[in-house]
Amino acid sequence: MTAAARLAALDSLPAKELCEMAEATLAALVDVMNQETTLLRAGHLRQASTLTPEKARLAQDYVGFARSVQRQGARLAQQAPQAVERLRLGHERLATQMAENLRVLATARNVTEDLLTDVARIVGQQNRAQAYGRSGTVASDPSNSARGIAVNRAL
Repeated sequence: MTAAARLAALDSLPAKELCEMAEATLAALVDVMNQETTLLRAGHLRQASTLTPEKARLAQDYVGFARSVQRQGARLAQQAPQAVERLRLGHERLATQMAENLRVLATARNVTEDLLTDVARIVGQQNRAQAYGRSGTVASDPSNSARGIAVNRAL
């Protein structure tokens, strides 16, 4: 099925059905993001990362529904005004959850980066040669600092 055919199929759904499908996808997305946020706050980064594929799939599905709702806005407002209002409220909950999720992700990323940077610095200090330079002070050779420690910024 082509993208145009999928869009046409969504746009031709009855108003109430389209809104219910969008609302169910939206609720599932908010729930997954809430689970991820909870796991990240608790420091369970690996468990949180297992939710990424589901979150991505739900987000993609929701964008498709949201675009269809936008294209069919006038028809939906006329045929299913209560469902459209529930969608609007659900979208506000999504925006709130996304903002919180992004804050927690940024914090987790910064903490992880700070920890790895500190470990690299400490390991580098331990590997430095302790020799006196020409001025009578301990010289540091940057080539002797720690090697092989990297910070993954993908989080």
